Amino acid sequence: MKLLFLFFLTHLPFQSFNSSEHEYYVSVTTVEYSKEQKSLQIISQIFIDDFETVLRKRYDENITLGTKDELAIKEAENYMKRYLTDKLKVKVNGESVKFKFIGKEYKDDITYCYLEVENVSNVKSVEVTNQILFDVFSDQQNIVRLKLLGKNKSFLLVPEKDSCLLNFK
Repeated sequence: MKLLFLFFLTHLPFQSFNSSEHEYYVSVTTVEYSKEQKSLQIISQIFIDDFETVLRKRYDENITLGTKDELAIKEAENYMKRYLTDKLKVKVNGESVKFKFIGKEYKDDITYCYLEVENVSNVKSVEVTNQILFDVFSDQQNIVRLKLLGKNKSFLLVPEKDSCLLNFK
């Protein structure tokens, strides 16, 4: 039953919708450890319209995501980086680490943001705090998938419980 629930939570929210409105407010963030590159590779999937809403409220009411205008693209990426830096926190072995914003792409209704934490080794624990869109949608839920050192664990984060921890001791 739990597996079925997770399937619906992770797949239904990202089906394409004909209208700009959708009834689910969900993001999915995957954190995967690359032993070869000694890095945490992070992908955050956020509905384009929801991301646009929060960026308009916080930074620029005229921003439009998915435009072809190079200046607008650069500006949007800067806002995305600022927002994600503020709302997504990662700790490795109890120490806060900073991620690099690698880039983004749009597929269907989703913004895929690619982030990386470099120089990560001897991982004993990873903690993720994900407050993405909590400041805009009270019913927002954020799924965090941790794929590290042979362990795969998914967490459902809500405003009242916005962080998760995976230990390897």
